[in-house]
Amino acid sequence: MASPALLPQLPHPGVWHADRLDTGSAIAAHPSGFAALDEQLPGGGWPLGMLTELIAREPGIGEVRLLVPMLRQLTRDRKVVIMLGPPHVPYAPALASFGIDLDHLIVVQATQAADRLWAVEQTLRSASFGALLAWLPQDRTRPEHLRRMQLAAHGAPGPAFLFRQLPAQFESSPAPLRLLLLPRPRQQLSVQLLKRRGPLLAQPLLIDLPQPPTAIRLGRPCPARPASDDARQPRGMGPAHALLPAGLPDSGRSTTSSH
Repeated sequence: MASPALLPQLPHPGVWHADRLDTGSAIAAHPSGFAALDEQLPGGGWPLGMLTELIAREPGIGEVRLLVPMLRQLTRDRKVVIMLGPPHVPYAPALASFGIDLDHLIVVQATQAADRLWAVEQTLRSASFGALLAWLPQDRTRPEHLRRMQLAAHGAPGPAFLFRQLPAQFESSPAPLRLLLLPRPRQQLSVQLLKRRGPLLAQPLLIDLPQPPTAIRLGRPCPARPASDDARQPRGMGPAHALLPAGLPDSGRSTTSSH
């Protein structure tokens, strides 16, 4: 009879090896809508209950379109998507052309770093959101801010995305998933996995971005909307408006307005 020391040692189901991609059921995730990307993401999609960093040189390279399949499904399921501090006012007709239900989209304008951090934490602690998209200023985001956000994201019901600028790729971060996004010709996006729960991916993925039926932009600068513009806007969209998601406590930091 073989000695116990000579028997093959099977890994414990709760033990993860760093040279293997963690695809276990312990990681809840929402499909990204891109099969090649889901194959490389732990859990097979955008992880829930943790931060995902999307790092790009500048806004408008297709970082929001990368999330369109997920946003479309969430809003169709009547789950609230919150956009916090976008650099441009999201253009409602473009979002609607992708099939995103604007009735379940909320925009929060928070110019002060402390207000933005507070809004992120309050959203992550709420059970009423489907996904959070937050743009963080590079010069005012400190490591302790990210640690607080990651703690707040633990157990959150939806994915949480932090859009960060290019220098952030060289900084340490508690976010379990970090992606570097670079524009490519022919409406494609290069996605390099800087950090994930698994081995390094040698080559970036090349993703074909979703195309709207008409050639209109996802964002526009922030001048006031003319009174004659009757396009249906997501709640909170417009100059000098800040709207917190329903059910979140209002500490007096922001003025709430609805359309």
